[in-house]
This record gives sequence, C-alpha cells and structure tokens, in this order.
Amino acid sequence: MPPPLAPLLDERPRPVVPYEWSWSLHPSVFIGTGLLGALYFYGIGPLRRRWNLGPPAEPWQVASFSAGLLVLLVSLNGPMHDLSDYYLFSAHMVQHLLLTLLLPPLLIAGIPGWLLRPLLRNPGVLRAARMLTRPVVAALIYSLTIAVWHLAPYYDLMMRSHNVHIATHLMFMVAATIMWWPVMSPVPELPRLPYGVGMLYLFLVGIPMQVVAALITLSDQVLYPWYASAPPTWGLSPLDDQRLGGLLMWVPGNLWMFLAIGVLFFKWAKETE
Repeated sequence: MPPPLAPLLDERPRPVVPYEWSWSLHPSVFIGTGLLGALYFYGIGPLRRRWNLGPPAEPWQVASFSAGLLVLLVSLNGPMHDLSDYYLFSAHMVQHLLLTLLLPPLLIAGIPGWLLRPLLRNPGVLRAARMLTRPVVAALIYSLTIAVWHLAPYYDLMMRSHNVHIATHLMFMVAATIMWWPVMSPVPELPRLPYGVGMLYLFLVGIPMQVVAALITLSDQVLYPWYASAPPTWGLSPLDDQRLGGLLMWVPGNLWMFLAIGVLFFKWAKETE
C-alpha cells in the first residue's frame, strides 16, 4: 500500500553505499544565509547611520548574530546535512535541535531593538507581531509544528520531497523564533514576559517536545521507513538510531530548556538584589 501522501512525493535518490566523510555545499543555503547576513549588517551599518536609528550595535550582539549565521551554515551543509538527509535519524534530530533551540536565541540576541522599531511603526505589522508572540499562541505554533512533522506520514513526506524538506526547515526556524520571542524580545513594543512567568512559559513549552521524544525513544518498532533502508552507518541499526535520536531530543533538548530557565532565574535574582 502506498503511503497516504504518496502523490506529493518526489522520491529523492538515495545513496546505496555507506557514508563517507565529505563536505557538501548547497548554494541555496549560502544564498539564504548571505541575504540574512547582508540585511543585518546593512541595517546596523549604513541604514543606521543614514536614518540615525540608534547607537552602534554592541560587539556581543554582532558576535551573537554572526554565530547564528555560522550555526545555520553548519547545520544545513556538510556532514550534518548528508547524515541527516540520507543516513541517520539521530543526526537529523541534532540538526533540528540546532535550528530550533540554538539558532533563534543567537539571532534574537544579536538584534538591537532600534533595528526592528521602524517595522513596528506600521499598525498592521505591530498587531500581527503582538498576536503571534502572545505566549499561548507562540507556544502552540511551535509545539504543533514540531509534533505534526514528527508524525510518520508527514515525516516520510518531508524526507522524500526535497521542496517539502526545505519548507519544513523554514517552518521550524520561524516557529522556534516566535517561541523564543516572549522571553527574549529586544523591543518594548513586544514586551518580554516577567522573569517568573518566562520560566514557567519555557517549562510548559518544553513538555510537548519531551512527549514526542519519549514516544520516539520508547517505540519498539521503526517509525520512519526512510532510514530503515539506509546503508548501515556506525554500526547502528535503524531502531537503535531512532532511539538515539529520541534520546537526543529528550535529554539534551530538555537540559537546554532548563539552562534557559536557569538564565532567567539568575537574572531575576540579580534584579531583585
């Protein structure tokens, strides 16, 4: 029986030999990352000086945004791309963690508030931004995006169709950026949550991801056939690879959220003092 979404599949060609180390490069990733970087550096440089938008960006902000661009390049090129796309579910989970838990905080932390303020002067943009970054809305967007695309039929579609795979990664990054915004917003027009509420928000946001990770880890059958037919890699069976991927999503992903909660706690304590 064909998969439910078979009409949408384009069946990407897959390797038939074991993985060999290589550094594959993808022009679309470089173009997208380059455009994002160009917009940022134009905004904090010539545009800021021309319109006197605000003070120069802090060096740590520039470093943070640049680190985010580097994470984007490493996640979607080279071994990380090849292993996650063709060989290992666990590598794909590492890629998703980088794109959702590390990339957005680095980018948001690197953006000076004055760079966004001209956009928010448009009433329509401001209303839409306020709606999307409401904690409940932001959490639902992120949680549903992660949960739906890890259901077997949709995951299979993502792996078999290159265009759908690209769209999914964009959805993950956008949904994760919206999710992080309520606790990291650099503009008063979209105010951050109080520290205590922000800690509770991050704790609750992490629960759906941990449920998905637990279901993947504890499954006694291979959920994603794309990897079942992949050439053996590093001695991992498809089921062991799946369990490792679930554990990576479960444990390091959970620890990262608690690290963010800890940062909010220490900021709260410092402010109280």
